[in-house]
Amino acid sequence: MTSQTTVEKASREPQDTAVPAPAKGLRGHPWLTLFSVAIGVMMVALDGTIVAIANPAIQQDLGASLADVQWITNGYMLALAVSLITAGKLGDRFGHRQTFLIGVVGFAAASGAIGLSDSVALVIVFRVLQGLFGALLMPAALGLLRATFPAEKLNMAIGIWGMVIGASTAGGPILGGVLVEHVSWQSVFFINVPVGVIALLLGLVILKDHRAENAPRSFDIGGIVLLSQAMFCLIWALIKGAEWGWGDYKTLGFLGAAVALFVVFAFSQKNVREPLIPLAMFRSVPLSAGAVLMVLMAFAFMGGLFFVTFYLQNVHGLSPVDSGLHLLPLTGMMIVASPLAGAMITKFGPRVPLVGGMVCTAVAMFGMSQLEIGTSTLTMSIWFGLLGLGLAPVMVGATEVIVGNAPMELSGVAGGLQQAAMQVGGSLGTAVLGAVMASQVDSKLADNWTAAKLPPLTPEQLDAASSAVEVGVPPVDGNTPPEVAAQIAGVAHDTFVSGMSTAFMVAGIVAVVAALVATLTKRGANAEAGAGAGHI
Repeated sequence: MTSQTTVEKASREPQDTAVPAPAKGLRGHPWLTLFSVAIGVMMVALDGTIVAIANPAIQQDLGASLADVQWITNGYMLALAVSLITAGKLGDRFGHRQTFLIGVVGFAAASGAIGLSDSVALVIVFRVLQGLFGALLMPAALGLLRATFPAEKLNMAIGIWGMVIGASTAGGPILGGVLVEHVSWQSVFFINVPVGVIALLLGLVILKDHRAENAPRSFDIGGIVLLSQAMFCLIWALIKGAEWGWGDYKTLGFLGAAVALFVVFAFSQKNVREPLIPLAMFRSVPLSAGAVLMVLMAFAFMGGLFFVTFYLQNVHGLSPVDSGLHLLPLTGMMIVASPLAGAMITKFGPRVPLVGGMVCTAVAMFGMSQLEIGTSTLTMSIWFGLLGLGLAPVMVGATEVIVGNAPMELSGVAGGLQQAAMQVGGSLGTAVLGAVMASQVDSKLADNWTAAKLPPLTPEQLDAASSAVEVGVPPVDGNTPPEVAAQIAGVAHDTFVSGMSTAFMVAGIVAVVAALVATLTKRGANAEAGAGAGHI
C-alpha cells in the first residue's frame, strides 16, 4: 500500500470517525486525561531550561570541561529531536497510553540516575536517555488528547497543554535558580522523580488507550534509520556551526549530509508498505503550513529568548532567579492567553488567531530590538507580555492544524512532527541569530574599543574579547583597574546590545514571514476523527 493510498483510505473510512461511548468514571475522562498528561509534559518542558541554571554547579562539582557541559545540553537536545517522529510512530503502533507511561517512568528514572551520578560522563549518558524517553512522552500526550477530546473541545485542551509547556519552559530558570542556590544541583533532577511517580499513578488510573482501526502493523526500519541520521546531521550542524564556522567544511559537510539523507528518506517512503511518514500527509497545505509555521515561531521565540537571558544577567547584572522573575510577564501572558486562544480557534478557526499571534510576535520582536543598556523593567515587561500574547495562539493553533489535519491513526506521527518542528526551529533560531550576533560583534567591537581609547588588542586578544562580548560579558580580569574595567564594560555592553538589536530585527522579519504562512492554515480536516461531541 502506498503512502498516498494510506492517507486517502484513512480520510474516507468510517471507522476512524466512530463515536466512542461516553467516558464513565475516571478512566478516559477527557479533562482528567488532560491533567494526567500535563504532569508528564511539564516534567519534560521544565527540563529543557532548568538544567542550564545547574550547569555551572555541575561543572564545578564534577570538574567538567566546557565541552562536557555543552554535551549535557546537546546530548539531551539531539536525542529528543532525533527520536520524536519515530516515538510518535511507536505510539500509533502500540498505543499512546503505553508509550506515555514508559516515557514517564524512563524520564523519571534517568533523572534520578543523574542526581546520583558522580562523573560528568554518567550525567551525559543519562541526559541522552532523558531525551529518548522524553521523545516517547511528548507525541503520546498529543495523541491521547486527540483521541479523548471531542472536536469542539480539542482546541481548548491543546490551549491548556500549550500553556503548561510555555509556563514550564519559562519557569525553568526560576525554579532552577532557587534549587541550585538553596539545595543542590542534584535537586534539579531529583525533583522529577516524585513528579514522575505522580504522573505514572495518574496515568495508570485515568488514561485510556484508543487505537485507530487503521493503526500501523509494522515498522519502516530503513526509514527510521535514514530519518534519525538526517535529523542528527541537521541538529548537530546547527549546534556546532558557531564553533566551527558556518563556512567550515565540517559544518557544510553535516548540512549536506542532512539534505542528502532527507532526499533518500523521501524516496524510500514511496516504496514502503507502511512508511514512517506517509508523504501524502504533506499534500495537505494546512498541515504543511502548520509545520513550517511551528519552525518559524520557534526560530523567533527560542532564538530571541536565548539573548534575553544574557541581556538580563550579563548586561543588567541580575541573578538567574531575578532574570526569571523579569520574564514573568511572558510566562503569565502565555498562561492566561493559551486557553483563551483555544476558545477563539474553536469559534473562528485557526487562521485569524494565528496571523494575529504572529503579528503580535513580530511587533514584540521589533520592540525588543529597541532595548538599551538602561531600559526600564516596565518597558521590558510590555514587550515580554506582548510576546507571550502573540505566542499563545500560535502554540495552540499550529499544533491543532498539524494534528487535526492528520488521519487519526497517524496522530502520534503528527505529534512527533509538531515537536520536531519546534526543536529544529529553536536550534535554527539560536544558530542563525547567534551568527548574526557574532557578525555584529566582529564588525563593531574593534572600532568601539578604539573609540573608547582603550589599550590596543592583539588579534588573539580581540578574538577572545569577541567571544565574551557575544554573551554580554566584559572581557576583564582581576588585575584590570576599576576605571578601565568600567570603560571595557561600557564598550562590551554597547556592542552586545547593538548585536542583540540586529538579531531581534531578524527575528521580527521571520515572524512577519510566519504571519504570511499562517494565512494558508485552516481547521483540521480530520479533527472529527477523535472523540465524539457531547462526551464532556
